[in-house]
Order: sequence, then structure tokens, then C-alpha cells
Amino acid sequence: MLAAMVRDAENTRRRLLAAAAQEFAARGIAGARVDRIADVAGANKAMIYNYFGSKDLLFDAVFQENVVSAVNDVPIDPDDLPGYAGRLFDYHQAHPEGLRLAIWHMLERGVDAVPETVQIANSGKAAAIAAAQQDGRLPAHFAPEELLALVVGLSIVGVADWNPDDLAVRRRRKTITDAVAMLIEKGSTR
Repeated sequence: MLAAMVRDAENTRRRLLAAAAQEFAARGIAGARVDRIADVAGANKAMIYNYFGSKDLLFDAVFQENVVSAVNDVPIDPDDLPGYAGRLFDYHQAHPEGLRLAIWHMLERGVDAVPETVQIANSGKAAAIAAAQQDGRLPAHFAPEELLALVVGLSIVGVADWNPDDLAVRRRRKTITDAVAMLIEKGSTR
């Protein structure tokens, strides 16, 4: 009986996180409504406060889950930054709510309110780039953090859904990977 209760609690928590991800991605923190989240999740809104404490803490849990998923699903490969940018582009195409959540986070929490999860992920990626630069596998004409920001920034440029047909998406992806390849050409200088 206890195992069934635990399983039901975990299932309710997962449903709440999934419903909240869609609500926050569409409306931001201020515009999201716990009534809608609870309704979509098929749960009592009191469960949101029981599991997460507040709407803001629910947003934090959703945001952290999305960051962790992106980091785990798209690990950096400093020896193939164009491929990494392409895989990030693909990830954002498949999971557009993650990018929307990041934008809402920045808009509503500010650019200086970077969660520790994001800081840790970015420092690990920048360290991988720095190691590749020190080994001569990547040029050092950009600081590791700047190169990472450029690669990540380019990977989201083409995500906008202005032309979602397959050919246009493939063309945008190729533009992104080609641009990253140009950034890391050995002969390039600032």
C-alpha cells in the first residue's frame, strides 16, 4: 500500500511539472495560473503548494528540470563544436518550451539571476573548451566563456518558427553549424 502511495505521489509530481512547464512556457511566471496547472495535471491545486511550496518555487523546479535535461541530452563535445551547436538546435526544435522557459526566466528574474544549475553546467562546458584550447584542438582567439556563449547563441538563432518546413529547418541548422565552424577556424583572428 505504501509503495502505491509513493508511486502515485511521484506520478502526481511529474504531471504537475509537465503541466507547469507548458503553462510557464506559454505565459511566464506572472501570467501562469496554478488553477490551470492543477486542472491540466488532473490534480488538486493544493498539491502544488504541498510539493513545491509556491508558484515561484514550482517555476524553479520546472526550469531546473529543463536545464538538467538539456545538459544531459546534449553533452558538449569541444572537438566538434559545430556538431554540438547542431545538436542544441535540434534539441530546441524538439523542446521549444525549454527555450521559452529560459527567456521567461531572464525577463522575470533578470539576467543576473542565473541559477546554480546553469552556472555549473556552463562552467563545465567552458572548462572543456578551455582544455581543448590548451591542447591546441581549438583556437584560443575567444575566451572559453565567450566561445561557449557564441555557440549557444547561434544554436538558438534559427529556432524561431517563422518557417517550420523541413527544408527551411535543415537550411537554418546548416547555417548555424557553418557559422560555428567559421568561429573556430584555426586561421581566424579577432
